[in-house]
Amino acid sequence: MTEFIPFDEVMSQDPPAFDSSVALIVDSQSTPIELRQGLAHIIKSLDHVSLYHSHAIPVQNDNVKWFLSFQNDPNLDLGQYSMTPMDQTYDIMIRYRRTIDAFRAVGKLLGAAKASLSPFGDILGEVPSQQGSEQAEFVTQGVMIDCSRNGVLRESRVKQLLCYMALMGLNMLQLYTEDTYEVEEEPLVGYLRGKYSRTELGRIDDYANDLGIEVIPCIQVLGHLGQVLQWPQFAHLRDNTEVILANYEPTYEFLEKLIKAASGTFRSKRIHIGCDEAYGLGEGRYRQLFGYKDPTDIFLDHIRRVMEICSRYDLEPMIWSDMLFCLAAKNNTLQGYYDLGSAPNVNDRLPEACNLVFWDYYHTTEDVYEHKLQQHHDLGCTQPWMANAAWTWSRFWTALPFTFQSVRASTVASKHSVSGVQHAFITIWGDEGNECDMQVETSNTNTCHETMLNLLFLFFRFSALPGILYYAQLGHCKGDQVDISILKHDFAGICGGRFDDWVYASKIDDAPNGHAITDKSHYAPNISKWLLWEDPMLGFLSPQYKDQDLEAYYGLLADELMMKKKDAPENGRLELPARVARVLSLKCHLRDRCALAYKQDDLATLSDLVHHRLTALQQETDALWQCHRRLWHDMYKPFGWEVLELRYGGLRTRLATMHHRLSQYSDDEDKGDGIPEFEADLQPLFFGSTTNLLLDYARVASPSRPG
Repeated sequence: MTEFIPFDEVMSQDPPAFDSSVALIVDSQSTPIELRQGLAHIIKSLDHVSLYHSHAIPVQNDNVKWFLSFQNDPNLDLGQYSMTPMDQTYDIMIRYRRTIDAFRAVGKLLGAAKASLSPFGDILGEVPSQQGSEQAEFVTQGVMIDCSRNGVLRESRVKQLLCYMALMGLNMLQLYTEDTYEVEEEPLVGYLRGKYSRTELGRIDDYANDLGIEVIPCIQVLGHLGQVLQWPQFAHLRDNTEVILANYEPTYEFLEKLIKAASGTFRSKRIHIGCDEAYGLGEGRYRQLFGYKDPTDIFLDHIRRVMEICSRYDLEPMIWSDMLFCLAAKNNTLQGYYDLGSAPNVNDRLPEACNLVFWDYYHTTEDVYEHKLQQHHDLGCTQPWMANAAWTWSRFWTALPFTFQSVRASTVASKHSVSGVQHAFITIWGDEGNECDMQVETSNTNTCHETMLNLLFLFFRFSALPGILYYAQLGHCKGDQVDISILKHDFAGICGGRFDDWVYASKIDDAPNGHAITDKSHYAPNISKWLLWEDPMLGFLSPQYKDQDLEAYYGLLADELMMKKKDAPENGRLELPARVARVLSLKCHLRDRCALAYKQDDLATLSDLVHHRLTALQQETDALWQCHRRLWHDMYKPFGWEVLELRYGGLRTRLATMHHRLSQYSDDEDKGDGIPEFEADLQPLFFGSTTNLLLDYARVASPSRPG
C-alpha cells in the first residue's frame, strides 16, 4: 500500500527487463468481432509491443508464446475481466464484460511479458496456478488532452494515444478544443491554428470506437474564447477579451453553431461545454450595454440558454464547476474555488441536467477533495465528475512526483462510495505554449542499422505517460494499493519506456533548496523553464538561486539523462530534457561570473568566459532549438510552433548580442560607457521562495513590460 510514490522509492527498485522473452499471440479468426479491429490498431500502431496475429509471427521469433483467446461474459460485473490459464498450458482465456476491459487485460499481459513472468505470478515456463482478475472502480475513466494551446495533435498521434489508453483500460477521451475545430460558415474559428476538420474528427471517433473508447467533445461557450474574440468580426460578441457577451441573441446563434459543429462528428451524446475561469463576466461591454447585474445571475442565465441549445440536439452537457464557487466568493482565484466554506446557494437555479466537473490539480491530501465533493452534493449534484491532472503545463517535462501525489489523493477520495463519483478523467494541459514533451515517435525503418540511426522516431511516447498509467492503476484497484513493481513492468510492456528514467527526468524542475510556499494549494515549480527563458544579459532572477550550485546540478543531470537515453531505445524521448539541462548548466550563473570579472576589471577571465562558455552556450541552445523543432513537427500540426520559435529566436539573438558586446568590451581599448547592465545591483524579487517558482515566459523574458 502506498500513500503516494516518493521519488526515492520510485528510483530504488530494480528496473524491469526490456528484452521480453514472451510473445502474445491472438487468433484473428476466433477473436470476437468487437475486438478484432481494435487489436489490429494496437498491433499496427504500437510496434514495440510483443503482440502479434497468429498468421504474422516474426519468422525468427523463438520467444515463449502465450496464446490469447477472448470471451464476452455478460455474467461479469460492469468493468470486470478475468484471465484464466487453460488446460495447464500457456493458452490464456480472457473473459470480459466491456470491450475496454479486454484491452486492459491485454495491457496487463504485456506488462507481465516484459517482467518475464507469467501473468499469475509464477516463474516463466512453469504452469500458471492462479486466475487474474480486476474490477474498474469508475464507470468512465479517461483522459482530456489540450489541443488549444498552440499544439494541435496530428490525427495519427491521437490514434496512438488511444491505443495506449485502451491497454491501460481508460475508456474516454476529450480533445480540449477552444476553437481548433471546423465550424461551418465560420472560417475565423481556428484560423491558422491547425483546427481539426470534420473528417479528421470522424476518423478519430471511429478509431476510438474500435477500442471501446468514447470521444466526448470538449469546448468553451463562455470564457477562454479569446482566440476567436480577438478578430474584429467578433467584436460585437465580446464582454471582455476572453469572455463572450451573455444575454445577447447573436451570441447564442454563434454558440449554437459551435455546439452543432463540435458534437456532430461524434457518436457520444455527452459534451463538455467548459465555462471555467470566465473572469470579468458582466463587467465589460455587458455592463455598458445592460447595466450591472450580479455575475452569478448572469452565469446561471447563460447556462440555461446554452442548455436549451444542447437539449435541441439531445446532448448531455457538463461544465467545470469553479465559477459557481468563485462568483459566490467574489474571488477569482484558486482560493475562491477551493476555500469557500460552504456550497453557494444556487440549487434551485442550476439546471438539473447540467453535470458538474470538479477540477483540482493542486492538493495532496484526500480530505480536501472529500470536502469539496460534498459541497458539490450540497449543490444538488450527487454524481459529480472528478478531474485531476498530470502536471504538464508551463514546463518541458511532466512534474511526475507531484503528479503522483495529487492524482493519488483525488482518485482515492473519488473512490469512496459517499463521493458519488462514477466518471473521472486526468487532464493534460498545454498552457504557456505547449512546451512540455508530448512527442510521438514512429518507426519507419526496415533494418537493425536503420533502427539504431532512428531511435528518436521509434514510437509514440510523451512525458505524462507514467502519470496516466498510475492514474489508470488507481482506477483498477481497491483503496490506494498500487504495486510499484507491477506499475513499472506495465509501463515497460505498454509504453515501451523505463519508468525510473522518465521519473528521473522530472528533476529538471527539482533543483535543490526549494521551499513549499503554502500547505493548502501546492504546485510544482518550473525552474528549468524560467532559467532557460530568463534574459541572459540581465539575469534578473539570479538572486533567487545565488546560493545554489545549479551549474553542477544541471551538468550532472544532462550527463545522466544522455546515458539513460542510450541505455534503451525506448528512452530516446529523454533527449529533450537532457538538452535543456545541458543549456542550463552553461547558462546558470554565467551572467554573475561575467559581471564579477567586469567589476574586477579582469579582462582575461571575461574574454575566456565569452569565447568558451558563452560560445558553448550558443551552440547548445541551437542544438536544443533544432531538437525541439524536430519533435514538435512530428507530434503536432505545424501551426503554433511559431510561438515557441519566436522564444528561441529571442534567446539566440540576446546571446549573440551578449557575445558581441562583451567581446567588444574585452578586446577594445576604448571601454566607452562600460556595461551598464553589469553595474546594476540585482534584487531578490520573490523573497523566501528561492527556486520554488512557477513563472511564465512573459514574466522572465524581461523585467520591462511591453507597451
